[in-house]
Amino acid sequence: MPAGEQPAIEARGLRKTYGGSRALDGIDLTIRRGEVFGFLGPNGAGKTTTIRILATLTRPDGGSARVLGHDLLTEAEAIRSRVAVTGQFASLDTDLTGHENLLLLGRLHGLSRAARRRRAADLLDAFGLSGAAGRPVGGYSGGMRRRLDIAAGLLVTPDLLFLDEPTTGLDPRSRSQVWELVRRIAAAGTTVLLTTQYLEEADLLAERIAIVDHGRIVAEGTGAQIKSRVGAGTLHLRLLDGAQRPRARQILAGALEGTVRLAADPLALSVLFADRPGAADLGGPAGRAMTRLAEAGIGIADLSLGRPSLDEAFLALTGRRAGAAGEEREEPPA
Repeated sequence: MPAGEQPAIEARGLRKTYGGSRALDGIDLTIRRGEVFGFLGPNGAGKTTTIRILATLTRPDGGSARVLGHDLLTEAEAIRSRVAVTGQFASLDTDLTGHENLLLLGRLHGLSRAARRRRAADLLDAFGLSGAAGRPVGGYSGGMRRRLDIAAGLLVTPDLLFLDEPTTGLDPRSRSQVWELVRRIAAAGTTVLLTTQYLEEADLLAERIAIVDHGRIVAEGTGAQIKSRVGAGTLHLRLLDGAQRPRARQILAGALEGTVRLAADPLALSVLFADRPGAADLGGPAGRAMTRLAEAGIGIADLSLGRPSLDEAFLALTGRRAGAAGEEREEPPA
């Protein structure tokens, strides 16, 4: 197969154990060149371990992989020269200015003085940081540090970029700025493997998504394909009186074929319908369930019906919300 047609990543049966706890239990992945691929899972599910292995930072205990056409175990140096890793914690010197950080890292990459100055100026401008280039990074906001950290990973344009939780702890405006950067990076031809706890982020950015749990892939496909796996639709209810929620849950569970879940909002609950024709039809079982609630004197403030969200699909597939702790222990960052 010509090099340009080979997958960016092709992994089979990757396994890794730490201290008797199995972090990876046979991971299979195929990621096409030039795509943004979302890699999701609860904390401890194996996401960071997978990235560390594919980036040649950790050796697997079993399985095989080719990254950009190179064997993971025998051609690690060739892989390292073509990939970049940006983690959830910025790897920057806070005493140096943004410009000085990029110049230092450019020197470590082996760029000439002229090349690193030119590249640093281009990246600072592209990432909207030119105005802060002369300020110490210690005075940057979280969003500015994250943008600078991603810029540092692009000093030498990688063929494959690992983004591990790039927007953790950022405010909504800064997250949107990072999303736009990811889109631009992918549009320029770099393959992006994105791990994130924000499922909206994966839904917006990733062409395809894999969900990992207990060290195994439990679902893979487009966001729409993964959502369609778990149900025909979701009914969202918000009650007038939170004290009536236990009774409402009991009525819905008895009237509908689906999973009733309580939301974080003490007035809200939802039903993920079984994937059967008419299950989510308000003219059928769902409508009759609303009648039973009314007969029981349970007031409804708001009602909506739609397709399952990625959050709901994630919860259905893993039994945990994104960010929930798992049992597997992953290797701490180096």
